[in-house]
Amino acid sequence: MAKRDYYDVLGVSKSSNQDQIKTAYRKLAVKYHPDKNKGDKAAEEKFKEASEAYHVLSNAERKQNYDNFGHAAFENSGGGRGGFGNFDFSNHFSDIFEDFFGEGFGGGRRSRRSNNRGSDLRYDLSITLEEAYAGKKQDIKFSTSEKCDTCKGSGSKPGHEAGSCSMCGGHGQVRSSQGFFTVQQTCPQCSGSGEEITNPCSSCGGQGKKQASKRLSVTIPKGVDDGTRIRLAGKGESGSRGASNGDLYLFINVYSHELFKRSEENLFFECPISIADAALGTAVEIPTIDGGKAKIKIPSGTQTGKQFRLKGKGMPYMRGSGAGDLYVQVNTEVPVSLNREQKELLEKFREIENEKSNPSIKKFFQKAKSFWKN
Repeated sequence: MAKRDYYDVLGVSKSSNQDQIKTAYRKLAVKYHPDKNKGDKAAEEKFKEASEAYHVLSNAERKQNYDNFGHAAFENSGGGRGGFGNFDFSNHFSDIFEDFFGEGFGGGRRSRRSNNRGSDLRYDLSITLEEAYAGKKQDIKFSTSEKCDTCKGSGSKPGHEAGSCSMCGGHGQVRSSQGFFTVQQTCPQCSGSGEEITNPCSSCGGQGKKQASKRLSVTIPKGVDDGTRIRLAGKGESGSRGASNGDLYLFINVYSHELFKRSEENLFFECPISIADAALGTAVEIPTIDGGKAKIKIPSGTQTGKQFRLKGKGMPYMRGSGAGDLYVQVNTEVPVSLNREQKELLEKFREIENEKSNPSIKKFFQKAKSFWKN
C-alpha cells in the first residue's frame, strides 16, 4: 500500500512553519496514543504514521529532501544522508513524548520520589472587611498526614531498608512493546519509587506517614480580597518515604459589610441627607474603614447620587504601598409622615418656587411639550 503524503498525514501545508507542524503532530499523538487506545490496531497504525511524518518534517534537511524527492528520498538509503536507515523509532518516540508531554507519556527524567509527593490541602478562612484592611495573624487547625516518628518517613521498620521493586527492578519504570516501538510507564507496584517495603513499619504500615491534627499560625496580609488564594509551600500532607510535602492553600472569604461596599481597592459608602441639607448645603461626618471619621462638605444644590472622593481612605494595596479611595454617595431622602407645620411650609415654598430653582425639571417639560407638539 502506497504511503500517504506526510503533509496530508499531519493535516498541514508545505508552507507550514515548525510550530504549526509540531502542534498538528501533538494533537494526533494525543488522540491515537496506544495508552488511550489499548488494543486498537487502527489507532496504533495512525499513531506510527503520524510519528514517521513528524520525524521527517520536523527536521529542516529531511524536510527539504522530502519536498524534492518525496518518499523516494528515504527508500533504500542504508542509513545514508537524509535517510531512515537503522533509525530507532522507539527512542525517537520517547524523546518526542518527553518534550511534548513530560513524564505522563513515559519520560524518565523526573525524580522517582516525586510520585510520592504529599497531597495539597485547602483551608477556607472567613474574615471581616476590617480584618482584611488591617491584616491579621490567626491560628488554624486542620487534619493532615505527617511523617511517621517511628520510621522517620522511610516506611520500613527501624534497622531495615527498602529493597528494589520486584516488578521494575528498582528503575521506577516498566516498558511494554507495542509493534516496533516501546512504551514506558510508571511502575504500578512501587508508584515510580523503585523501592519495595519488605519489612513495613508497624506504626504506619509502611506508608511513612500517619494522620494527625495540626495547628498552624498563618498571616493574612493587609488588603486581601474576597476569593484570594494564599499558598503555604510545604504545609500540606507529608510525602511518602521521604518525598516532599504538598502545599496548603488558604482560600479567603471576606464577609459583606453593613456600611461599605468594595470594588478592588476602592470602598463605596451611601450617606442619606435631607432635602433641606441638599438644598442649603451642610457638613457631615462619615465613618472610615479604619474606625475613624472623616468630614465632607456638601455644597448647596447638591443632587441625589452625587459622589465625593476621599483619597487614600480605601483598602490598602496588597502588593506595594498606598491605598485605594473611599467614595461617598449622597442620597436625598424625601420626608415621610409630615406634620401640619411642615406641610404648610412646603406648600408656601411651592407657591414661591420658580423655574430657575429646578433647571432639570424645566428642561424635561420643555422636551415633553416639544414631543407632544410634534
